[in-house]
Amino acid sequence: MKKAFFAKAGQMELKDVEKPAVQAADDVILKIVRTCVCGSDLWNFRGINSLKGGEENSGHEALGIVEEVGDDITTVKPGDFVIAPFTHGCGQCAACRAGFDGSCEDHADNFSNGVQGEYYRFQHGQWSLVKVPGQPSDYSEGMLKSLLTLADVMATGYHAARVANVKDGDTVVVMGDGAVGLCAIIAAKMRGAKKIISTSRHADREALAKEFGATDNVAERGDEAVKKIMELTHGDGADAVLECVGTEQSTDTAMKVGRPGAIVGRVGLPHTPKQDMTTPFYKNTIVAGGPASVTTYDKAILLKAVLDGEINPGKVFTKTFTLDQIQDAYKAMDDRQVIKSYVVID
Repeated sequence: MKKAFFAKAGQMELKDVEKPAVQAADDVILKIVRTCVCGSDLWNFRGINSLKGGEENSGHEALGIVEEVGDDITTVKPGDFVIAPFTHGCGQCAACRAGFDGSCEDHADNFSNGVQGEYYRFQHGQWSLVKVPGQPSDYSEGMLKSLLTLADVMATGYHAARVANVKDGDTVVVMGDGAVGLCAIIAAKMRGAKKIISTSRHADREALAKEFGATDNVAERGDEAVKKIMELTHGDGADAVLECVGTEQSTDTAMKVGRPGAIVGRVGLPHTPKQDMTTPFYKNTIVAGGPASVTTYDKAILLKAVLDGEINPGKVFTKTFTLDQIQDAYKAMDDRQVIKSYVVID
């Protein structure tokens, strides 16, 4: 089978490797039909993370067909069409029961890695895989794109809105105009936000943010962004801020633009351990967030919302590639030629 690997910073390569096999009783072997490139995959591609070369890709979002199951798997069977979340919650531990399966306590290997290939060994699949009615051929490509977002970015955007307790009538600021930030706008609108301020500096992303529900946009950064957002909120600040980037500047801005008692929902993986906690202390800012509860949201809310046509997050995929074009898929995202690269596996 073909699978993508990091050759070195700035270069992906395809290798012929052995097809994965069941190794544990709760394994599920998936034939991948659609995958994609995540913004976090670019950390390796750009050399931000140290690479030795020849390392497995960090891809973690996929749609697949169940090929084989371990002895303990009863919830899916060969031939089922499934969403493969980047999280592998057990559904039984205290974290999963509380709706935080992104922090499952049952096993250490809770996250997907290496799904940019023809087959994938999905571990701990009993509860975490999400069955989709029918087969991929029953859906349009647009619908498949939206279903693929449920493996990560739509659920992650929803997580930001949920932990920030976005509710009817709220004013919400979304930090970040990547796929997660755009999906966070969808989530804020789903939860009843009245005013949603996006923070894009790119015309295509700003337009999509508006289509998804943003009422205003602030392109400035740093102190100028804070000033502009405070003006848009009549000096009060936002009820909730959804931080979907993880950089020091984005986090700093998020902490400054909420009203006293606002909640900052953080889903952007921090790039630095440094964080000013003095400013949020004096504003009684509540800080929450972490890895998304993908399976929980998909099963309870998001899959139905996509199938019913209530939301269409698949629009974040703005160009399609094949697995043989994986280098182009990464490069297009790295060069900001696309919002998110969509990869079709034959």
